[in-house]
Order: sequence, then C-alpha cells, then structure tokens
Amino acid sequence: MTLESDEFIRRFLLHVLPDGFMRVRHFGFLANRSKKQNLAQCRELLGVKPQPNRTPKKSAREVMLEVTGFDVALCPVCKVGTLIVIGQLPTLQLAAWYARASPPTPTDSS
Repeated sequence: MTLESDEFIRRFLLHVLPDGFMRVRHFGFLANRSKKQNLAQCRELLGVKPQPNRTPKKSAREVMLEVTGFDVALCPVCKVGTLIVIGQLPTLQLAAWYARASPPTPTDSS
C-alpha cells in the first residue's frame, strides 16, 4: 500500500497517546506488579475456577528420559552405574582466540 506522507503521519499518530494517558495493559488489574494476585481475585469474584498450579520444571535428565527413553546419566560402559557431575572444566580461551586469528604470514628472512 502506498500512502501520501500526510496520511502516513496521520495514521501513525493515531497510535500515540496524549500526555497523562497510560496504556491499559500497564494499568489496573493487568499491571505487572500485582497481576498474579489481581487475576486470582478477579477469578474469585467472577466465580471462575482458580488456575491450576503449574507443574514443577523437570531437569534435562528427566526430559531426555521421558522423550527418548534414554537415561543420559547412565554409565556408557557398564550400563548400571550413574554418572554424577562433580565439576566442570573451564573453557580454554586460547583455543577460541586461535580459531579466530588469521593464519600466520610467511616472513622473508633473506
């Protein structure tokens, strides 16, 4: 759609709120500060069932076991023991730098 500049500006300014006005989603029961409590009170006043509790988040191990049927913590050698993370090695910063570095240029030593 092609618009004249005056018409484009007119349509654009229809979306700008005058000074002193606030967007509805930032005010009242939808205000983020107390949205959870306000929505619960609205549900109670309207006689609507309360929102069911959210299920607790699952670990990556539990999700992989549920989705693929493969236990990532199972020992790959004996298939009986459980692997436990006791530490994590830091990444080697030099290797990352070397991968980004330009290749060395040959120097003329003669």
